[in-house]
Amino acid sequence: MPPVPQRLAPPATGEHLITSCPSEHVLLLTLNRPKSLNAMTPELQEDIERVLDWAENEPEVWVVIITGTGRAFCAGQDLKGWLNRPRTENNLHEHGFAGISARRTLTKPLIAAINGIAYGGGMELTVNCDLVVASEDAKFALPEVSRGVVAAQGGIPRLASIAGHQRASEMLLLGRPITAQEAYQRFNFVNAVVPSTKLMSTALEWAAMISSNSPDAVRSTKKALMLAKEHGMWEGSKRHIESPEHKQAMNGENIKEGLVAFSKKRSPSWKSPPAKL
Repeated sequence: MPPVPQRLAPPATGEHLITSCPSEHVLLLTLNRPKSLNAMTPELQEDIERVLDWAENEPEVWVVIITGTGRAFCAGQDLKGWLNRPRTENNLHEHGFAGISARRTLTKPLIAAINGIAYGGGMELTVNCDLVVASEDAKFALPEVSRGVVAAQGGIPRLASIAGHQRASEMLLLGRPITAQEAYQRFNFVNAVVPSTKLMSTALEWAAMISSNSPDAVRSTKKALMLAKEHGMWEGSKRHIESPEHKQAMNGENIKEGLVAFSKKRSPSWKSPPAKL
């Protein structure tokens, strides 16, 4: 995988997180604790949060992909480390597990490429991504109740909103694993199931398709999705129309470029949006 281009300078991370730029405007994050099934540690959590904060404010990053090394995407929290460190009253992170949940207002599309097991927090991370492609051998589970803990990092409300109360209860209360096909056909939080050899190529193809669109329009569209999820259809729609992301999409250079390119029957040449609106 090519290194991040020189013009992109994400924060330094430990070896547990690899950052790379496989194509223009695409940032790839790879969890790299294969011997521990990429289980989350406080240090890894902090690095992911720091990189995502940077990516949100970096104009050249339009799409983020997250995946794992080895036979797991993420086995959840490192419970051995959790047992041996002081615990806060509720153990909640500001932005959820791995810094990815409904509590984080990331306006860049986030694609999960699930290369193996996604248990506990790994499952919570999955359902809070915008698009999910899973390898055929991927497995998902929320086994927290069997360990005396709760899937409180953003997984419960998100899964319930996607799969419905009864199917969410099936995963949360039984704690049993489900297959990638079940996640796709019954629980509705996986967009596609592919052979493991095609996992990353599929994720990169999706990222390229997103990057071929206006970054202003993409950012405004994701903002609308987040507001609808948080506030409902009518209030979410009102807030979206008033948002700086929508105003940028309607008044920026890219909408003009898109309309001119259409009229001249050529491909548009998009410009990176402002870092902050």
